[in-house]
Amino acid sequence: MKFYNEISESYDELYMEEQENKLKLIKNNLKLDGLTLDIGCGTGLSKKFFNVIGIDISFNLLKKGDICAKAEFLPFKDKSFDNIICITSIHHFDLDKSIKEIKRVCKSKIVISIMKKSKNFDKIKDRLHKEFNFKEINEEKDLILFKHSKHI
Repeated sequence: MKFYNEISESYDELYMEEQENKLKLIKNNLKLDGLTLDIGCGTGLSKKFFNVIGIDISFNLLKKGDICAKAEFLPFKDKSFDNIICITSIHHFDLDKSIKEIKRVCKSKIVISIMKKSKNFDKIKDRLHKEFNFKEINEEKDLILFKHSKHI
């Protein structure tokens, strides 16, 4: 995560518009009520759209109220969050460990976007579909996967 620590000062300038567009698309297509965990929250842009607690491994990106933590070891009790969002960051995680943690802390809705340029795009997409049977929204740079279930 050295890269993100180094670009933290200019992160919003570089990626805010792109990330904001994805979050608007999610907000306009999916109703995320309750408390949402944003895994890989970056600078916390999702707080403009949802009731969010964010985690990120890059301490330099974090803003007030967010937590420095890894997706593979979420520091929360079971079923702590109504929703999970993970926007353009899943390719940085250990997929098996992060899926296990997402299932553990989420009560209802999951939204994960996969960067189409990711070298493991197909592997990640196939694994997530197998695990969650997601529906898809095709976005310019990401594929957005989502699931609503009381039984995750």
